[in-house]
Amino acid sequence: MKKTIVLIASIIIGLSTVACNSKKKEAKTEAQTEKAQNPVVARIAELKKAGYDIVDYHGHLKGGLTMEDLLEHSKETGIDYGVAFNAGVGFPITNDSTLLANYEQYKDYPVYMAMQAEGREWVTMFSKENIATFDYVFTDAMTWTDKKGRRMRLWIPEEVFVDDKDDFMDQLVDKIVGVMKNEPIDLYVNSTYLPDILQPEYDALWTDERMQKVIDAAVANDIAIEINARYKIPSASFIKKAKAAGVKFSMGTNNTDKNLGTLDYAIEMIDVCGLEPNDFFKPSKK
Repeated sequence: MKKTIVLIASIIIGLSTVACNSKKKEAKTEAQTEKAQNPVVARIAELKKAGYDIVDYHGHLKGGLTMEDLLEHSKETGIDYGVAFNAGVGFPITNDSTLLANYEQYKDYPVYMAMQAEGREWVTMFSKENIATFDYVFTDAMTWTDKKGRRMRLWIPEEVFVDDKDDFMDQLVDKIVGVMKNEPIDLYVNSTYLPDILQPEYDALWTDERMQKVIDAAVANDIAIEINARYKIPSASFIKKAKAAGVKFSMGTNNTDKNLGTLDYAIEMIDVCGLEPNDFFKPSKK
C-alpha cells in the first residue's frame, strides 16, 4: 500500500512539473509571438536589410535584468546592444579597480562595453588607459553645479533649482557645450533633457539658437548625439538641424528596469528625419 501511495504521489508530482513547464513554454512562446508581430520589430528587420546597424548603445543591467535576458531580447527583436556601467560620484564604480572589475565580468559577451561617466568629477577619478578599455564612453549634463554653487541632478525634482527659466536654459546649454569641449567622450546622451518643471515648455525653451550651440559643439568635437527612446528626445526639429550640420547619431533606451523596449522613438525618427545608415555612430574599437 505504501509503495502504491508513493508511486501515485510521484506520478502526480511528475504531471504537475510537466504542466508547469508547459505553461512556462507557452508563456514564452506567446511573448515571442507578440514581439514578432510588433510593427517596430518588423521595421527593424527591414532597416537592417537596408544596411542600418540597429544598436541600443544605452542599455543597463538594472532592475533584475541579466545579461542573458538582454541577449534573449536582442535575439527576439533584432536589436544589438551596448551595455553601460555608471561610473562616478555616488555610483558603485568610483575608481580604476571597480571600473576594470565590471569590464572583466562582462567583456566576453557579444555586446559593446560602454562606460557611462557621471557628474563632472569623473575625468579626475579614472585613468585614461582604463577609460580607453571600453568600446566607447558617454555622458550627459544631467548633473552640474549652477552659478550659485548648487549641485543639481536634473532627474530629481527636489534637486532642481530654476530661479529664471531663460537663465537656467542658458546655463544648461553652456554646461552641455563645456562637456563636449572638455570631456573625452564619444556620445552625448539624454541630449536635450529638461527637468519635469520645464518639460511642458520644451519646444519654447529649446530655441533655434540654443539648439545650434549644442549642434556646433558636437560637430567641433566629433561627438555623436543620442536619440533617446525613453525620453523621446531630441525633437525632430533638432535632429534635422543636426543631420544638416553633419552630426552623427546613436540610439539608446537608458532603461531603469527589465523593460528594454524596442527603440520605438529612434526608429520613428529615422523615417521622420530621413536618417541614412551613414548618419549613425559606430564604435571604432569593434
